[in-house]
Amino acid sequence: MTASRENINVQKLVVIVGLVLFAIKIVAWHITGSVAILTDALESTVNVVASFIGLYSLNLSAKPRDVEHPYGHGKVEFISAGIEGTLITVAGLVIIYEAINNLRHPHEIGQLDYGILLVAGAAAVNFAVGYLAVKRGRKNKSLALIASGKHLQSDTYTTIGIIAGLILLKFTGWLWVDSVVALIFAFVIIFTGYKILRSSIAGIMDEADKELIGEFVNYLNEHRQVNWIDLHNLRIIKYGSVLHLDFHMTLPWYFNLHEAHRELDQLERLIKEKFGDSVEMFVHTDGCLDFSCKICQKTDCHVRQADFETKIEWTVENISSNEKHRA
Repeated sequence: MTASRENINVQKLVVIVGLVLFAIKIVAWHITGSVAILTDALESTVNVVASFIGLYSLNLSAKPRDVEHPYGHGKVEFISAGIEGTLITVAGLVIIYEAINNLRHPHEIGQLDYGILLVAGAAAVNFAVGYLAVKRGRKNKSLALIASGKHLQSDTYTTIGIIAGLILLKFTGWLWVDSVVALIFAFVIIFTGYKILRSSIAGIMDEADKELIGEFVNYLNEHRQVNWIDLHNLRIIKYGSVLHLDFHMTLPWYFNLHEAHRELDQLERLIKEKFGDSVEMFVHTDGCLDFSCKICQKTDCHVRQADFETKIEWTVENISSNEKHRA
């Protein structure tokens, strides 16, 4: 099964679970009248809408590239995550309004036992599905699936807090606790929405992912070959689950096309072992120059102009620079 198809299947599960849990939380709110449970139900409304948007974006991003979209349709996942982040933020603002209104006009809460049990069960299912979505999304480099999973997990954390508040309310009878709990977790929801929006904008703007580049650089350092004299001008761009890699590699100047291509094939196999098949490489090969000898560890070179002096460890900074490395 392809990575795209796996993503879509997991997102379908997210949609189904979202609908079922939303219905459960509406029942819990109906029998209790708790504004804190309404908080949970409203966030589940966003879950349902966002899961459908995520499913649409994953289906679209799985389409092969065409003349109008030479890099594929993966960018739609960033738009999907942006919409989801916006919806989460709006839900948080609505919850704040409802909580303040309930503080001004408190009302009795009924059947808390059943409400707590229903919401607790929903939280457990939410976390399990969210964990699965994040795990699969990270494996397949899908921002839309990661966003869906993190949303479900954050929903679980807020639900746990809400349950704690409802238990306190049950044993104390303090009606204001219901509204205060709702207010606290409304701000948690808004912060979650901000983080998803931030990652979405970063993807749309092709912002450098320092964590991903760092992981890539460390992996290359561990598997570096003696003929790879230098690597620089690295750029990694995300298109949904596809990673586009651009960089320059310095090889011995006397390599013919077949020898140079063999080195690139070896590098591509290494990268795909680590990051999966959804990787595209665009590599510009440079021939080494006189100053390259001082950082070249190749011992069987018959045209060396200078002795080896030092090994240049690749870092996020020097591998991203558009300059050949020197001793």
